[in-house]
Amino acid sequence: MAQIAEDLFLLLLDNASAQPNLERHRRARVLSAAVLLDLAYACRIRPAVAGESVEPGRLIALATTPAVPDPVAEPAFALLRRRPLRPATALKRLSRHIEDDVSGYLEHAGQIRRIRLGPKESAWPLTNRERVGHARSALLAALFDRNPPTPATAAIVTLLHAVDGLGALLSLNDRGWRWVHARAAEIASGSWVDEYPAALPEVNLAVTASAVRHALG
Repeated sequence: MAQIAEDLFLLLLDNASAQPNLERHRRARVLSAAVLLDLAYACRIRPAVAGESVEPGRLIALATTPAVPDPVAEPAFALLRRRPLRPATALKRLSRHIEDDVSGYLEHAGQIRRIRLGPKESAWPLTNRERVGHARSALLAALFDRNPPTPATAAIVTLLHAVDGLGALLSLNDRGWRWVHARAAEIASGSWVDEYPAALPEVNLAVTASAVRHALG
């Protein structure tokens, strides 16, 4: 399951209009980044490092096979299996269809339903608020209570901070924003790995998030 990308999309929908609060271009890029981080957390991709035959920083696919193929993440993995790509290039290529892939899977899973509002515009009312409620609670606890974020929460905060997108989820006064931006920057720096019982998947997620975050910025 592409938890990071799916939770991010559901969080962006959690408003009265049943439409994402983030404008289309940033939304496509941040969802593409989220799918890449889902693959990183599953240890299926990573950035190349100095000394390898691939240019450092390019994303490379690893020889791993998931127990259950993920229909949301598989196109991104297939793209990187063809050849390693710079994060910015991968984001550009994935962004063309990513929203349809994520929303289509969530609709199939019964989390949302689609209402077409026009040729290029849709609304996605939530059919079950339990999952998005857990995701929102985890995000608020990490930002405001300084709870150690789960890997998925850390990834979502990192990506939204990179595109100045936290305002799509939160409405705060100046003092609140100062607090949130400071805490989000802390999480985006990768320090969350020190707050969490980290193993290889968490470390790989943090390293890949750093590369993807710079491409987003």
